[in-house]
Amino acid sequence: MLYIIADWFHFEGVSNLFRYQTFRSGAALMTALVIGLIIGPKFINMLRVRQGKGQPIRADGPQTHLAKRGTPTMGGLMILISLVISMLLWMDLTNPFVWACLAVTVGFGVIGFLDDYDKVTKRHHAGLSSKLRLVLEFIVAGIAAFIIVQQLNTNLYVPFLTGRYIPLGPFYYVFAAIVIVGAGNAVNLTDGLDGLATMPVIIAAGTFAIIAYLAGRADYAEYLGIPHVPRAGDLAILCTAIMGAGLAFLWFNAPPAAVFMGDTGSLALGGALGAIAVAAHHEIVLGIVGGLFVLEALSVIIQVFFFKRTGRRVFRMAPIHHHFEQLGWAESTVVIRFWIISIVLALLGLSTLKLR
Repeated sequence: MLYIIADWFHFEGVSNLFRYQTFRSGAALMTALVIGLIIGPKFINMLRVRQGKGQPIRADGPQTHLAKRGTPTMGGLMILISLVISMLLWMDLTNPFVWACLAVTVGFGVIGFLDDYDKVTKRHHAGLSSKLRLVLEFIVAGIAAFIIVQQLNTNLYVPFLTGRYIPLGPFYYVFAAIVIVGAGNAVNLTDGLDGLATMPVIIAAGTFAIIAYLAGRADYAEYLGIPHVPRAGDLAILCTAIMGAGLAFLWFNAPPAAVFMGDTGSLALGGALGAIAVAAHHEIVLGIVGGLFVLEALSVIIQVFFFKRTGRRVFRMAPIHHHFEQLGWAESTVVIRFWIISIVLALLGLSTLKLR
């Protein structure tokens, strides 16, 4: 919105600052951070009063989690409020990528909210049926994919190789939707310990802020041998807004957590990362940068697959962060070590920009 207003003034005087994506990126981070910190305390108190007993805790989970009973959930609403306000203030609202990513962020947030609400009201950790959730997610992701693909070609670019791609044609619409839905659910599965999902999301968002900015610049894209995506640079602003909203939430989610993100936040943030990766034409790189989320999702798939066929478990408990808890690792140890893995994977993902 502020970008459009500055455009009305022809970017003269102070309004010239709004021309630069770097300035708006920094402003978006600070805006989301400040809003999140301001609304946090009252918002958490409101959730605590309305939810009473808070998020249901799985009886078959790690016994150390039973001490978290009474902690309110749906803290993702705080993230969504600060993130969406920051997006609308600092992003170029004439950019179709903005509306596609906003549709995913809000749409997945609503689906997550319905799931959290069902858990809280029914006092059960199951929530919405998995089939209904997936149908709703694919509807939202499909709409966003359609909007995004109108601005792109339908090639799947291969990292580490200059100019190499797989022409997917019409199947790219399906592939894009799968990436968005997969990212949303992978982050959702990772959100099982205090701060475990939040920091890796912040790290991934920071990484894609760099990637999106470079992909949006024809000169940098040509030099690095990556696909140039006109207007993708504005996605860097969304990425930094995610970082600001995530940091504000982490302030209250740090152990011992005063609030849980819930599916409201984890689905929205994961979906946003997926939409950003598709729009920036770095879908495979998301699998590297977000490798921790991939590992968490794979651990669940592997566990279910083998248990249904053999009756045995590969991991003591899935997702894999619970496996390490069952091995005796303290929750803080699991969280910090997984953060370190996320940083390493982010650096590896960035290395794909030049190793071509």
